Amino acid sequence: MKEKKQLSYLESVHRDGRVWGIIITILLFSFPVLVSLIFDASPNMPVLLKGLLATAPMYWAVGLVEIFTYVPMLGAGGTYLSFVTGNISNLKLPCAIDAMNRAEVSAQSEEGEVISTIAISVSSIVTTLIIILGVIGIVPLTPVLESPVLKPAFDMILPALFGGLAVVFISKNLKLSIAPIILMLVLFIFVPALNAGTVGIMVPVGVVFTVLVARILYKKGVL
Repeated sequence: MKEKKQLSYLESVHRDGRVWGIIITILLFSFPVLVSLIFDASPNMPVLLKGLLATAPMYWAVGLVEIFTYVPMLGAGGTYLSFVTGNISNLKLPCAIDAMNRAEVSAQSEEGEVISTIAISVSSIVTTLIIILGVIGIVPLTPVLESPVLKPAFDMILPALFGGLAVVFISKNLKLSIAPIILMLVLFIFVPALNAGTVGIMVPVGVVFTVLVARILYKKGVL
């Protein structure tokens, strides 16, 4: 009897990641299909296709760029899990990077793979628990959360989070960080259409720009 080959850690990650990715894709598409069937409310296909034609190409491009952007930063396991659970740039990425920095490992190492995946898993669980508590307490807590006194603090949560991470990365390589910082400042100051809702698009743009700048600086012997 032929002995079954033992999969390595990364091989098992890719196997499970593909399986769960396919399952999640089926579930996501199943919901609108089932709703349409149950309530006999099929969408207007010409209108739907027209809307998809205007928006889908942008998301396809961003999705493709995000694969090349996040995999080196999160590792394979972290990337699979992040793409299933979502909210990568605002939550999963900072958690994984902070955990790997504290452990002094990179996402390209097996240790980094494990730590990144654990950090994102814990982040997802904590997020789910907080959402459950939020749903339960949303009515009694609404007056407190909408208080003018607390609003400035809630507005500054993400800037404070990314500001703390930025200090770590900028201090590691000041020469490389100057160009992307200037690019993002110029874009967000002089292009009014860019706002908090475009973070998911601008993160891959900033990463690609930084890689190109790093290549040029490396060729010139600056890095």
